[in-house]
Parts: sequence; structure tokens; C-alpha cells
Amino acid sequence: MVQSDRSPSHRLGRRGVLKAAGAAGAAAIGGTAALAATRAAAAAPASRPAGNYRIDVHCHIIPDFYRESLADHDITDIGGVPVPAWTPELAVDFMNRYGIQTQVVSVSEPGVEYLPTPEARMEMAQKLNDYISETLVHTRDAELARRFGGFAMLPLGDLTTSDDIENAITEARRAIDELKLDGIGIFSSYAGVYLGDPRLDPLMEALDDLGAMVFIHPVTPQHYPDLGLPPFLYEFTFDTTRALVNMLYKKVYTRYTGIRWLGAHAGGTLPYISYRTSLLYSKTVGLAQLLGADRLDDTNVLYKRLFVDTALSPAPQSMKSVKELTGVGHILFATDWPFTAELFPGAGDPAPQLGETFTSSQRLKVERDNAREQFPLLVRRLES
Repeated sequence: MVQSDRSPSHRLGRRGVLKAAGAAGAAAIGGTAALAATRAAAAAPASRPAGNYRIDVHCHIIPDFYRESLADHDITDIGGVPVPAWTPELAVDFMNRYGIQTQVVSVSEPGVEYLPTPEARMEMAQKLNDYISETLVHTRDAELARRFGGFAMLPLGDLTTSDDIENAITEARRAIDELKLDGIGIFSSYAGVYLGDPRLDPLMEALDDLGAMVFIHPVTPQHYPDLGLPPFLYEFTFDTTRALVNMLYKKVYTRYTGIRWLGAHAGGTLPYISYRTSLLYSKTVGLAQLLGADRLDDTNVLYKRLFVDTALSPAPQSMKSVKELTGVGHILFATDWPFTAELFPGAGDPAPQLGETFTSSQRLKVERDNAREQFPLLVRRLES
């Protein structure tokens, strides 16, 4: 129960005030006091739960067999960052230091795209998904139990062949129906082919049928200007934006309404440029109808349906824009660990800047409650 820190006291007038006036005044003042107390209680900070309560929806795994495969293909950095250390035990230690109850893990770029054949990509994707399911999500290890959820890796790489699409559909169904993972991970683009491309339509139909939460993670784009800076710093956000805008104009949001989309890193630059990128949708004569929409709001369009995470974006410059676009209920806490391991303070609050945008009760929604609403299987495991 939230208690108001205000305790207003009201006294009747001095002796000599008419009895009737005093009674009426007392009633009026009492009503005012009750209203003030109610407003104060509503505005008072919500107390944070004790212990680990946050749910981190954007963090990555790098099991040894995957690290070794990357090294065998001369991949030693991801997005310009050296491949960091990772083990389940390191992940649990990180969670315990920052009040995180569970991580919903995924695989960062390059995924399995670096492997040369559809068969090799399928084999590695299945191995990664089995690892997520058996070692983390449904583990019998008491130290790891209920500490992990998971997004499945899809065996995508070469979208010029139907093999990868068919394999991705098969693996998505296995991941949700058999492995009981919490959602599907997908990249913003594959060798320059972006989400929204018609070649991905059969996969979109399958994900729609599954009613999946689909986590969109960026990749280093196939072509970008070399400014001497690591791609994760800015190109990741741009690639996410390209995908989300392309999906709007390719009618992905209206054709596949069963999919819930989660955009990494606050949705890239989309919140800031959502108005600009919606102009064709709303201003071009007949285009709204052509794209299957009725009446569209310039500032939100269909972007309002998106979910976004807070990874690398907790500052008010990002969060206030996101809050305007999607509302508090579609923002989920995230850390992007272990790639961000050096960015956190010694222990305690992992994202204090969130407090500059959100009230305490809103922060609790962002850091826990919103994820609980979107990941029912995760909640069942946590409460088992």
C-alpha cells in the first residue's frame, strides 16, 4: 500500500465561530483533506519490490560451441565490439547485482548467417535453440532455474533461396510448439534484404499463426560509410529503423496482426522520425487506402503497435520520444548484456536515467509488469 507523505491537519476556527458555520466548515475541510490525501497517495512514489524483480528482454548468449564456430570463421568482434565473455553463471551473477529476476536471451549478429549452406545454418540454429531450451529455460539446475527465458534463433542467411525460408518456418514452429520458448528472434536485414521483403511473406504467415512475440535485433548493414567508428554505435539503430519503416509500407503490420513486434534499442531512430516516415502514408492521395489503412494519425500511424526495449537508450532524450510514440505499456526493460558489461555501475540500479522519464509506478511497468503481460509462459515458469 502506497502511503502519502502528506499528513494535512485542519483545525476549526477560534471560539466564537458560529456552531453551524463551524460544522459546515469542518465538513468542507474534511472533504478537501480527503481529496488532497487521495491525490497525494496517487502521486507518491510506488515502492519497489524487494530482491530481484526486473525482467531483461534484450540480452545475449555466447555458448562455447558458438564462440568456437565464430572463431573458426575469423569472427572475433560483433558490431565492432570484441566478443565478450559469457556463461550462464556470469549471467546469473550480473542479474543478482542489478535486481534482475530473469533474462529473455537471444543470439546477436551474425546469428547463423556466416555459415555457408542452408544445412549448416539449420544445424547451428537448432543447436542454439536446444541449448537455450535445455540448459537455460527448462533447466533442472537449481541455480539457473527460473532465471532465463528465450527467443529462438532462425536459420536465415540467404533469402535468394527458398531453403532458408522453409527451414526458418520449420524451426520457428519447433521452437514455440516443442521447445516452448518465449518468442522468435529475427534480424533487421539479411545481406541487404530487409524485413518486409516479399520473400519473407511465408515466414511472416507462420509467425502470425503462432501469435509470436518477435524480437527484431539489428545487424551491421551490408553497405555503410566507414567513419572509423564501430557500427553498433549508430548503424545498428539505423538498420532497425530501415526495417521498421519498410515493414510499414509493405503492410506487414496490417497483414500479420497476430505478431507482436519488439524493436531493439528503443526502436532505433524511429521514435524521433516517426512523423516524417509516416508522411507518405497519410499525405499521399489514396496511398492510405492502397496500403489497407483507413484513417491514420501522422504521429503514430501503425507504429503505436510496436513494443520497444530500453537497451542502450534509458536516457530521457530517447525514452520521452518513445513514450510519446508507443505509450508506457509498450516499453520493456533491457540491458544488452554482456556486450554492455562495462557500462553499468558497481551494483544496484542498472538504469537510473529511466527515473528522469518515468514515475516510480511507470518504471515498475517498464522494468517488470509489461514483460509479464507479454510473456505468459515465462510467468508460469516464474510462479511454478
